[in-house]
Amino acid sequence: MMVGLTGLEKFSHLEDKIYRTIELTKTLRQEKEGLERELASVRRELGALLDEKERLEAHVERLLSERDTVRMKVEAMLDAIAVLDPEAVEVARR
Repeated sequence: MMVGLTGLEKFSHLEDKIYRTIELTKTLRQEKEGLERELASVRRELGALLDEKERLEAHVERLLSERDTVRMKVEAMLDAIAVLDPEAVEVARR
């Protein structure tokens, strides 16, 4: 014999579902807030890393420029020495 749920049992069942939904909503909201904080932190870190990357790129450019300047000066000195001793310059250029 099948007995149907009474009105009070149906209401109690609905009430349980509502409270579970409320708890799930609270949990999801907390997770969302945590993820938003984490995202903001990662964005700040990314900004700092991009700034550091730009700084390092500028530093590399300066170093490359200095290297080229030094290379030109060394070549000029070797050319000046070549006038005095051509054999010494050939050894130095190797």
